[in-house]
Amino acid sequence: MGALDEPLKELVGDRTAKVLADGLKLRTVGDLLHHYPRRYVERGQLTSLDELEVDEHVTVLARIEKVMLIPFRGRKGDRLEVVVTDGRSKLSLVFFNQGWRQKELRPGRQGLFAGKVGLFNRSRQLASPDYQLIDDEEGSSAAEQFAGRLIPVYPASAQLPSWKLALCVEMALTKHLADVGEPLPAELRAEHGLIPLAEALELVHRPRDQVEKERARNRLRWDEAFVLQVALAQRRAADSALPAVPRRPVPGRVLDAFDQRLPFTLTDGQRKVCAEIFADLATEHPMHRLLQGEVGSGKTLVALRAMLAVVDTGGQAVLLAPTEVLAQQHHRSIVEMMGDLAEAGMIGGSEIGTRVALLTGSMGAAARRGALLDMASGKAGIAIGTHALIEDRVQFADLGLVVVDEQHRFGVEQRDALRAKGEQPPHLLVMTATPIPRTVAMTVFGDLETSVLDQLPSGRSPISTHVVPALEKPNFLVRAWERVREEVGKGHQAYVVCPRIGDEEEPAKGKKKRKEEPEEVGGGADGEERRPPLAVLETAEQLAKGPLAGLRVEVLHGRMAPEAKDDVMRRFAAGEADVLVATTVIEVGVNVPNSTVMVIMDADRFGVSQLHQLRGRVGRGSAAGLCLLVSDMPAASAARARLDAVAGTLDGFALSRIDLEQRREGDVLGQAQSGVKSSLKVLSVLEDEEVIATARAEATRLVDADPALEAHPELRTALESLLDEDRAEYLEKG
Repeated sequence: MGALDEPLKELVGDRTAKVLADGLKLRTVGDLLHHYPRRYVERGQLTSLDELEVDEHVTVLARIEKVMLIPFRGRKGDRLEVVVTDGRSKLSLVFFNQGWRQKELRPGRQGLFAGKVGLFNRSRQLASPDYQLIDDEEGSSAAEQFAGRLIPVYPASAQLPSWKLALCVEMALTKHLADVGEPLPAELRAEHGLIPLAEALELVHRPRDQVEKERARNRLRWDEAFVLQVALAQRRAADSALPAVPRRPVPGRVLDAFDQRLPFTLTDGQRKVCAEIFADLATEHPMHRLLQGEVGSGKTLVALRAMLAVVDTGGQAVLLAPTEVLAQQHHRSIVEMMGDLAEAGMIGGSEIGTRVALLTGSMGAAARRGALLDMASGKAGIAIGTHALIEDRVQFADLGLVVVDEQHRFGVEQRDALRAKGEQPPHLLVMTATPIPRTVAMTVFGDLETSVLDQLPSGRSPISTHVVPALEKPNFLVRAWERVREEVGKGHQAYVVCPRIGDEEEPAKGKKKRKEEPEEVGGGADGEERRPPLAVLETAEQLAKGPLAGLRVEVLHGRMAPEAKDDVMRRFAAGEADVLVATTVIEVGVNVPNSTVMVIMDADRFGVSQLHQLRGRVGRGSAAGLCLLVSDMPAASAARARLDAVAGTLDGFALSRIDLEQRREGDVLGQAQSGVKSSLKVLSVLEDEEVIATARAEATRLVDADPALEAHPELRTALESLLDEDRAEYLEKG
């Protein structure tokens, strides 16, 4: 495998190597060999030109239909216009002051053309594209190279079109194919009918037909699935070897007292998940469990029972929340649920109770000192807070359980710093309200055992969701505000959600958006510029003066001071405001049962899962919930199709699949694994469930028998190649 670590400059020269590194992050021979074609075309099979997107870098296979040399008016120079076709649609190519190209760009010839799709006079065109003619005229080298087999089209850059990349790959295959090792055990390859890796790499780059291409990709899918699952299996094995203090519930203590006071019975799902968690807590190695649940399924209650079980053993539990709003909400709801059980040592407090400390960055000095003292002394059996819990001065008497809410919002270092505050590794419970498809859980959270809560507690009302096409049917938006007034008239409350805060200066070029503000999804029709997203401050003012005049309208957003945010949420929860106009700061954890209606403005600018999370803030009481998705996008657009999907189901797992299908899997997995580019190029976490599940089982068996992979040196090398420093650090810290 050492030869595959050779820098590309040794193979292709300094200049090309720099382009490969800068544009495509390809630095070694191995990187290049594992840069697979995005798709393949057959000679004579032209690219469908009507599917090209404006601003996309494309490589198309088309036939030249017409060539015109047009002089500029009133000045020197000319432009060469070439029209290419797939037989149905046409695409213009334009070259400036390059009339000499007429000699080779002649009608009837066929070629690969690469460039960025632009618009001119409402027609798509490529300006000064790179091209390679591939017909048999004049003994074309490309025609000879591609004769009799599929033509690979690679993910390329503006500086290096696909066919030049293909030449680099050919050089790597010719010189280094014999150096390719074999990471998969022979018995595994035999059992699953997998070809050797060297053969797979040759066939994925040089397939003669679709059968060869699929044989290659099947083997490469297995490599990606198996090597990653081996890494996760090693992590699980290492975790199981760590010592931890068993935390078995103690009868007659605070957990039993809490259960007796619950005004409702647990759902079957909650009982099942609690049993799984309690079984993990009773073992002598740290629990590593992912708790995912539908919006409103009662994850916080399950987590609280786990924390109380740890408190009963003399230990402490900590709940880490991503925002101050959510931390304060958790603190309020947990203290409310526990009553005098949360007031140990206070007048009227229970003798068997504990204290619930809150620690956030905005707390006053006196409150902060009190919380720190309660945590360090052990008086606070439960601590709830934000990143402030991670600071060095925060200490615990006996940290036994760490609960991380909305895990994807925390970095590895933050979780690790909190877990390090225990004398022995504490148990870990990761919670997410974003349902995750099973294969994604196996791939992204493969070192965690998974529990799923998909049953809503009795008494929760259904949420009806409707799309409001504001541009096509303005009267629908008028009716939406009438519905808000009707709900307020019944004594209920409403949310209005906007994508932006408002009154911002335009962000400097290259400056990142605030995390609270979502990425824009979709664009204007025919490449037209869209208006800026609607903003909280402007919308609140317009509503208070217009359709919601006379109602008590408040605003909530991430730029407000923490005490101001907390004050607004307290007053809204107490019913002192009718309508809360907010950003996605309310997305997770906010619980106001009296809120029955939510209007999401510019709903198409939010992701599918985010919309599902947002609407989960209504219908949390006995009255039915209503969510209205307001959008200007036309009925036939992809953006409206997303909104229709959200309106059509309350199944978060079904919506999470749609969400993942609409985003690039590699981005999702890369961020979840390590924050760097994903290793998955061929494997699809949605389509390859059987491969992932089988690879997980095979990897677990292999690691159980040979934890250090001593009998599999080439697999160990492949693992080291996968686990760059960042990714290895992620898996180490879990």
